[in-house]
Amino acid sequence: MIRAYASRIHDPTSSQPLILYKQMLFDGITPDCITFPFVLKHCVTRVSVVVGKSVHAHVVKFGFHTDVFVQNCLISLYSQSGSVGNARRVFDEISNKDIVSWNSIIIGCLRNSELDMALELFRSMKKRNIVTWNSIITGFVQGGRPKEALGFFYEMQVFGDDMVSPDKMTIASVLSACASLGAVDQGRWVHDYLNTSGLEFDMVIATALVDMYGKCGSVSRALDVFRAMKNKDVLAWTAMLSAFAINGNGREAFELFLDMEAAGVRPNAVTFTALLSACAHSGLIDTARWCFHVMRHAYHIEPQGQHYACMVDILGRAGLFDEAEALIRNMPLEPDVFVWGALLGGCQMHRNFPLGEKVAWCLIALEPLNHAFYVILCDIYAKAGRFDHLKEIRALMKEKGIEKTVPGCSTIEVGGVVCEFSVRGSPQVLMTEILSVLDSLSDEIGRSINMSLVQEL
Repeated sequence: MIRAYASRIHDPTSSQPLILYKQMLFDGITPDCITFPFVLKHCVTRVSVVVGKSVHAHVVKFGFHTDVFVQNCLISLYSQSGSVGNARRVFDEISNKDIVSWNSIIIGCLRNSELDMALELFRSMKKRNIVTWNSIITGFVQGGRPKEALGFFYEMQVFGDDMVSPDKMTIASVLSACASLGAVDQGRWVHDYLNTSGLEFDMVIATALVDMYGKCGSVSRALDVFRAMKNKDVLAWTAMLSAFAINGNGREAFELFLDMEAAGVRPNAVTFTALLSACAHSGLIDTARWCFHVMRHAYHIEPQGQHYACMVDILGRAGLFDEAEALIRNMPLEPDVFVWGALLGGCQMHRNFPLGEKVAWCLIALEPLNHAFYVILCDIYAKAGRFDHLKEIRALMKEKGIEKTVPGCSTIEVGGVVCEFSVRGSPQVLMTEILSVLDSLSDEIGRSINMSLVQEL
């Protein structure tokens, strides 16, 4: 009965498993190693760490704290609730760790942004399965380290177990890594691998391919994959719209949206975000107004912050500051940094310094420790010739200890190799890093680069 109620994932708020467990104890029936995994599963579903700790105490009291199945459930409980330290302590106490134990703690670390700990555990494993590889690849992509995720994918193929081969989840995560890096050559390789591996080319994989090609700037290839898809869902249409949007093909995006409507596919909020973004990149002001109206009155989708940010960006780029301010004033929600940031971008573009100063102070009020807003305000004062105010802002930054600590970073793919470099202080440092990247490439690839561009830098 406890298992049956704990498995009702559509009703996670129910307390029935815990009620049954307490009733069992009151009736004098001792739980066993089968009882606790289901009770703990219910606590994981509810993300109830307080109750989970009480159940953990019962696990110890009844002598099941050395049962590997129960310990694995405890790892999941603590990981889901953000208590990675407790999850690690439970893991370290397991004397006969199985593959589930290792996967559970690695997944828990990745979910809680403990990527280095996850990597340490991953390197300590003697045997890995597809869940292990998918977890580390996906976790590093979502954790903002896509280059390392690609490295895991190639390591999986070279050093992985013969019985472990990439599945659809692996491919989708790798394509996401390629999209983040702009590594179109490696993305093409994954596409070719798909065609020869026999993996099912389903809607998820095809959509990931469209997204990858779009973010890498290869709109024609994205369109080829999109046209070859059958029974396209809203995610596929939205991915293609986004591909047009980020590459500045606003009119093509709008025509695709009309095709989507004709195909009877209902757009969602993300679709309109992509469409409005396309209008912003192409300066289609009237089209954007029409889309914003249709979203609300035809599809009954209430605009969210990202939609307002797109509209403010469009109006700001066009210099329509009165309309942009009116839109912000009439928003049913408080404007966030993205909305104000969009307006600030328009102010900088059109040198509207009075409004730019006002908006910059709004941004500083929202995020008082964000160095970027102070730097932008300094730039506004410098361009307006208000150097006394510029000194005041710099003094304020010094007083609050605000400085730019994260260096700018860029990646470039040359001959299928993704290279990374950053600016940490001076042009000389930049030159050193560029030359080190060139040295890492083969002579043939190095000769193909126009060295005059590097000399200009």
